Amino acid sequence: MFAVEVKDHIMIAHSLPSPVFGPAQGMHGATFTVDAAFFTEDLDAHGLVVDIGLAVEALADTLNPLRYKNLDEIPEFAGKFTTTEFLCKHIFDRMRAQIVADTLKDGGRVRRLRITLHESHMARAWFEGEV
Repeated sequence: MFAVEVKDHIMIAHSLPSPVFGPAQGMHGATFTVDAAFFTEDLDAHGLVVDIGLAVEALADTLNPLRYKNLDEIPEFAGKFTTTEFLCKHIFDRMRAQIVADTLKDGGRVRRLRITLHESHMARAWFEGEV
């Protein structure tokens, strides 16, 4: 498999209201580095997996609704624990929709997508799946 990975970041606020989360139960902020990796079996006629510029734009568009937001105030997330893992899947679903809509103009070659959120230099989570 060939892959191209692009990167962005988001700053959010949220709480995780369950004793299992210890001090993270209260409102706190997080800055996540977000990686999106696009996987193909082969390269296009120009030797590309995807156009990196289009991939960067698609990731930014996907993340914009989350930037500088309190996730506790987003109706779509009501009653959910907005963990790093949860956010990986949320971002994956939105990026997958962009791929299916051919935003990347990849001609349907992207077969897999991996979204990785780096919570710190010590911890990260990801969600990976078929497109």
